[in-house]
Amino acid sequence: MIGPRALRRLGVLGMNERNARYILQHNPRAFYPNVDDKIRTKELLNRRDIPTPRVHAIIERVHDFRAVLTRPDFPADFVLKPARGAEGRGILVITGKEDGVWLKAGGERLTLEAIEYHAVNILAGLYSLGGDDDRVIIEYRVKSDPVFAPVAFRGVPDVRLILYRGIPVMSMLRLPTKASDGKANLHQGSVGVGIDMATGITRGGVCKNRLIDRHPDTMKPVAGIQVPRWHELLDIAVRIYPVFRLGYLGIDFVLDQTLGPLVLELNARPGLSIQIANAKGLLPRLEAVDRWLLPPCPDHSRQVRLAFAQQLEK
Repeated sequence: MIGPRALRRLGVLGMNERNARYILQHNPRAFYPNVDDKIRTKELLNRRDIPTPRVHAIIERVHDFRAVLTRPDFPADFVLKPARGAEGRGILVITGKEDGVWLKAGGERLTLEAIEYHAVNILAGLYSLGGDDDRVIIEYRVKSDPVFAPVAFRGVPDVRLILYRGIPVMSMLRLPTKASDGKANLHQGSVGVGIDMATGITRGGVCKNRLIDRHPDTMKPVAGIQVPRWHELLDIAVRIYPVFRLGYLGIDFVLDQTLGPLVLELNARPGLSIQIANAKGLLPRLEAVDRWLLPPCPDHSRQVRLAFAQQLEK
């Protein structure tokens, strides 16, 4: 086992230092509601024309749910999620409807009553931060870019990016697996794959804290994948900083096959496993940003910030 001193030499950021040095110092508590509530997040993104999956409906009361889902014009495929959920809990992905029942990606068939029961649990706060009463978001189901098809198991991959003081510093591709039930969430068993910030090309990955070079279900290599529209994704990330004013932020993107990069959600307390996926510590990059932003400050245009972010790989 690697000890604390060795981890420090490798530039690995630990949880205590993340909390004290970066989250507490750079994330004012007053701004947390803007990212903890996904409805509020979407409202702010939409105001600035930052792309995010469109909302079909927001459910606040149990008796409204059935009327919404049975509307003749309601889409057959959608994503149902809690407004205040965390770590991917409570998300239900419906891929279509057949003979009056709804289908999950794995082929499981759900009745209206089963989906309604799931919504009731969301409203009761089963998946929410702090267990408080919640709201249900029903939104557009992303159709993943086909480049990810060989390394995604019945789900939509996403890109987690760490934004520090308005500069993208590290990123990983999260790939759904059978163990994660098609969800791109590391806590549930998905694969994390490091991404070169300069090129958007993936390298080796990690799954359940084990280094891997192939997807555990499809057995296809996870390295060497070019993330589509990578520079557009980075530009969107830089645009987010002045909207939410959180200095240490996790941004989750999805890559839709027609709409391109979409902001799925934001996280004011992003996890640290991104370092394992990249086989690199965050500390050198965070400290490089701090040095670069020392007075007298350089040009802070988006183009300059993006250029600096790509230099962090060197």
